[in-house]
Amino acid sequence: MADYTRQEILDEAKKLANMLANTEEIDRFKQVEAKINDNKKVQQLIRKIKTLQKQAVNFQAYGKTEALKNVEEEIDRLHAEVDAIPIVQEFKETQGVVNDVLQLVSGTISREVTNDVITSTGGDLLSGETGTKHENNSSNQQ
Repeated sequence: MADYTRQEILDEAKKLANMLANTEEIDRFKQVEAKINDNKKVQQLIRKIKTLQKQAVNFQAYGKTEALKNVEEEIDRLHAEVDAIPIVQEFKETQGVVNDVLQLVSGTISREVTNDVITSTGGDLLSGETGTKHENNSSNQQ
């Protein structure tokens, strides 16, 4: 069994990241993100929301609860308007797909490392216990 340095592992992680960055899912995400950045209506609504959010912070700081409530309602209305735009819906979908892929990769790495630790210590994959746990239990009973 080979021992790897932390740097070798990080280098491999960078290679994997580069592979992931060049997948169909990431390509689609980039295309949709570019469309959102070029969409004047979306950008105008986002600017309005940011301005209102700053106002909301000020209203909250000065205890202006009625004005704060009105601004928050307008922010919610604008968020709904943004969310109703088809390119935004598509962006959220592609973002979800990318997150799923990243979680799949992360989960696979985590699971494989855990399984390797369990099997290399003579543990039981079905119970998820390492062999060291079994050794500790038997030495505790003596």
